[in-house]
Amino acid sequence: MAEPVSAAGENGACGRAVRVGTRRSQLARIQTDSVVEMLRALHPELHFEIVAMSTTGDKILDTALSKIGEKSLFTKELENALERNEVDLVVHSLKDLPTSLPPGFTIGAVCKRENPLDAVVFHPKNCVKTLSLLPEKSVIGTSSLRRAAQLKKKFPQLEFRDIRGNLNTRLKKLDEREDFSAIILAAAGLKRMGWESRIGQLLNPEDCLYAVGQGALAVEVRAKDQEMLDMVSVLHDADTVLCCIAERAFMKRLEGGCSVPVAVSTMLKDGQLYLTGAVYSLDGSDSLKETMQTSVNYPQQNEDGPNDDVQHVGITAKNIPGQAQEAAENLGVELASLLLSKGAKHILSVARQLNDAR
Repeated sequence: MAEPVSAAGENGACGRAVRVGTRRSQLARIQTDSVVEMLRALHPELHFEIVAMSTTGDKILDTALSKIGEKSLFTKELENALERNEVDLVVHSLKDLPTSLPPGFTIGAVCKRENPLDAVVFHPKNCVKTLSLLPEKSVIGTSSLRRAAQLKKKFPQLEFRDIRGNLNTRLKKLDEREDFSAIILAAAGLKRMGWESRIGQLLNPEDCLYAVGQGALAVEVRAKDQEMLDMVSVLHDADTVLCCIAERAFMKRLEGGCSVPVAVSTMLKDGQLYLTGAVYSLDGSDSLKETMQTSVNYPQQNEDGPNDDVQHVGITAKNIPGQAQEAAENLGVELASLLLSKGAKHILSVARQLNDAR
């Protein structure tokens, strides 16, 4: 059940109330507060009310995410509230949002991306600063098939086990028990929580490609709510949008999700968008990895008219050149098609079957 948590803004008595949906976790609240701060700076006359709620993914804590089999683990309840008009917009971690949104919804803003890399947090007793220096058979905690598959291949001497819970819970499990020598978390979440000092090692893309959309925040709205769309669209960061469109298109073409190991890395430089994408078997022994690039250097054109509500893998961004968005989406589709032509479907279907059987 959704319940108002706080009113973010002091000018609300004379302004309209905008209700912002979020998950209850501390990280989700910090992320939502950061988006509300940006909106409040642009619209001081409005009153922002934060409505927090628990999602399926928050409630099921004894099962690996990949085993639950639900695509909208952290978004469904929030979207239900949006559909029922109980909230006007919802702030998500973009990586939690499926590549196909339910009808009637769109991502109206993708904010500037925080560091998308994965990070290693070591048990306080460990003085080492890299995974390679840990003793043989050291246990590493991660709830991600993607991380485990890549790191098993690179560090076959280590063991990997599931660890669930929000950021606070997982760090507590690491620090207060002897079960894990280290855990793998998104660097972005640690930084937003103010725990950057806990990062012992950042995993570069050569070590571990990251999740689609990792490090980016998304604002979801009703697709026909032009007022909200106009309000949040100024939060779009063009580079982040193009990178994430390519990543989400890659994932969508592969029909990937958290139940299979799919990973990416993107870079935008001098008008060229570079996308690296990979698929892995559960143990990392079988993999396919390729890189492609395309130009996204297009001018902004007046695109009002029949295409004014065009979405690219769920994202509506009228203030970013449509041709650039199309090029980014095509890049993701083409890279996925290349991997599929080389046998990615077999790798992923075996990974899905083995995961279901675990």
